[in-house]
Amino acid sequence: MSVDGLPADVVTLGESMVTFLPSRPGRLADVPSFERAIGGAESNVACVLAAAGHSAQWVSRVGADGFGDHLVETIASWGVDTSAVRRDPARPTGVYFRTAGDRATDAHEVAYYRAGSAASALAPGALDTAAVRPGRVLHLTGITAALSAGCLALLRELTAPRPGRPLVSFDVNHRAHLWQGHPDPGAVLLGLARGSDLVFVGEDEAEAAWGITGGPAAIRAALPGPGTLVVKQGARGATLFESDGDGDTVTAVPAPHVDVVAPVGAGDAFAAGFLSATLRGLPARDRLRHGHLAAAAALTVPGDLAAPPARGHADRLAVLDDTAWETLRLGPGWTRAADHADARAEEEVRTP
Repeated sequence: MSVDGLPADVVTLGESMVTFLPSRPGRLADVPSFERAIGGAESNVACVLAAAGHSAQWVSRVGADGFGDHLVETIASWGVDTSAVRRDPARPTGVYFRTAGDRATDAHEVAYYRAGSAASALAPGALDTAAVRPGRVLHLTGITAALSAGCLALLRELTAPRPGRPLVSFDVNHRAHLWQGHPDPGAVLLGLARGSDLVFVGEDEAEAAWGITGGPAAIRAALPGPGTLVVKQGARGATLFESDGDGDTVTAVPAPHVDVVAPVGAGDAFAAGFLSATLRGLPARDRLRHGHLAAAAALTVPGDLAAPPARGHADRLAVLDDTAWETLRLGPGWTRAADHADARAEEEVRTP
């Protein structure tokens, strides 16, 4: 439930971790200090949705430690309902360190310390599943399924058909390092995706998890069931398949040009932007464009999480004609610059 007692627009469930970002480029062995931030696919989606004006709830477990305090307080400061987050006195909050990515190669190091974390103890018996059912949308990711057998059982329960369930949104989010030792992670992710109503998957993920190399149409052939499928194609854009009963309506939208600072968090932001536009009932092209714009906000900051552009500015960009959209270029600070421009315009209207 949202903080006002009404059903949340979107409920998300999954692990968030404290992230340590380097003070300068270089190997982890050489970086002298780090700046603390937060990172987690599902909490990222919740924060961006809350910043975009929606009611959002994040459900998880964190340790009864200072890092858990930081996560809950920071996520709540974005306007997200964290009342269903449980504290675990026996398990720690997960953390990870990473280096700055090389802009030319996207090479970077990541060191995770999440084994045995509080969130890995999520399971059907360790969670009041009623807490995640009142929302209009329930957003899940494949990351949670990889954390433990209990987490996988929980996701299978939440994606199982049942009367009155919310729209289930599932981001495949394939992370090969989390599945080490598992005999067939692709089959697990495919099963969860097939049980969902709205699925996000990247072309690269589909190749890594399922061996699919034929592009969006081939991915749709493997996932014919979900009513809505979004295939993310990196800097080239995204393709949306929507079932209309007799077949699919297919919409493809290129991504704007973005001067990338760091690639982390872009997929989560895209999902949040697309879900926001979906909740608002916007047409297919505009839903994809809002996803791209939210992703561009994340790509132009160093951390995992960035506030989306103001709704009015995003709406104006989303309805640009095709030529203007395809020549759009977004760099660091573009959302703040837009906010300042909007504020100046409003002041000019108020001032005679």
